[in-house]
Amino acid sequence: MNVETDPIMLDQPASTLTTERARPNFRVIALIIASAMLMENIDATVLATALPTMARDFGVDAPAMSVALTSYLLSLAIFIPASGRIADNYGSRTVFRAAIVLFIVGSVCCVVAPTLPALVAARLLQGVGGAMMMPVGRLVLMRSVERKDMVSALSWLLIPALAGPIIGPPLGGLIVTYLDWRWIFYINVPIGVVGVIAVSIFIEDFKGTSVIPFDWIGFFLSGISLGALLFGFEFGSHVGQGWMAIGLVAVGVLCGLLYLRHARRHPAPILDFSLMKVPSFGTSVIAGSLTRITQGAHPFLLPLLFQIGFGYSAAEAGQMVAATAIGALVMKPFAKPVYRYLGFRTSLAINGVLGTAGYAVCALFRPDWPTWLMFVAMVLGAFFMSFQFMAYNTIAYDEIPPERMSSATSFYSSFQQLMLSLGICIGALAIRGSMAISGNMEPQLNDFSISFIVVTTISLCATAWNLKFHRDAGAEISGHPVSHP
Repeated sequence: MNVETDPIMLDQPASTLTTERARPNFRVIALIIASAMLMENIDATVLATALPTMARDFGVDAPAMSVALTSYLLSLAIFIPASGRIADNYGSRTVFRAAIVLFIVGSVCCVVAPTLPALVAARLLQGVGGAMMMPVGRLVLMRSVERKDMVSALSWLLIPALAGPIIGPPLGGLIVTYLDWRWIFYINVPIGVVGVIAVSIFIEDFKGTSVIPFDWIGFFLSGISLGALLFGFEFGSHVGQGWMAIGLVAVGVLCGLLYLRHARRHPAPILDFSLMKVPSFGTSVIAGSLTRITQGAHPFLLPLLFQIGFGYSAAEAGQMVAATAIGALVMKPFAKPVYRYLGFRTSLAINGVLGTAGYAVCALFRPDWPTWLMFVAMVLGAFFMSFQFMAYNTIAYDEIPPERMSSATSFYSSFQQLMLSLGICIGALAIRGSMAISGNMEPQLNDFSISFIVVTTISLCATAWNLKFHRDAGAEISGHPVSHP
């Protein structure tokens, strides 16, 4: 899991802000925000391991549970661009606290959801809270901590990104195996309540000074378009929902075209597609989107493969899936030296193939493979893919001017979540298609293999776009010597 660039720009230095009471120690503020984000990151990674058990309780097959993941990511994609403006209007503390409350309420609704549609609605609500928690939490930190303490404070925010994906899958497996899947959502409640109290006591309420009107029309058009398109693809993987899928995709395309027309006329559209004309940004969005489809499908397919295909318990599957987080963590120290030696374009082109190959190996997994060998293969695949996303997330902003950075980070973050959601949909659709062709009523090993091949073929297509980066792209960032004509 990657640390994404903050989509909220700082309105004014924290050192210039005055308050009536002494500002608490920066470690306290950072720990409060990190705890909220850790809760969210664990929740995001813990659920995939529980999907087969939840499917049995809801009376559906396991691939149909993909909607429980995509609905949450969809909310993130829709509401992240609006979070900064909402925080500016109503105050960062107020919005951050409300986000935690929404996340708690959504978690409780997940616990009591009697049907899969009810769970989807609860996950959408959870996603609204999560969309506000991530960027506004970083904004709270920026506005509450002195410049001299900023580096130390920001290091705390690495904890959720690094620890969440490692803790999540094994924790989810243990909960499902020894308790009940509903405890996955119960654990959010006490953490969230403590967070709300801590935010109320220690966090100041700062408002922005932006006078640009909020793009309500664009917000609704883009939200309807993204939602209809994503759920259209989702319903495409469900038996007997073909016409519903076609109708939703048609609505999504229509609203998307209307949004593009609107965005050309609005001074500050909620999603600024003119940014795609910036070479490094546009190329990173396209290549990164193709690769993120694979990244989104992978954590959805692996727990299903191990539990349904191999007969592992949820706890055993969760321990295996943790390999992907370990690979991402091990990668961190190697990225910068490689960028410096090879440059971004060469690094992305070579590593993209290696990362795709690493994920494609999962199509070959069989129950008679040694456990340690599968674990090592997943660590290596995640190592290369994490490297790839760090490069995309860095090079994307190389040519973005400071005054457009906020729009760029919002745009990039939204498409990141959307492509992860689409990856889950495509993974589920590939399983369903393979089952239909082979006549299987339940997913078999070959169905999972075909699904892994489908999603990794998509990410392999990103190679053509990786080669479109200029050979000196990001040279100032990487330290790679500039080539001479």
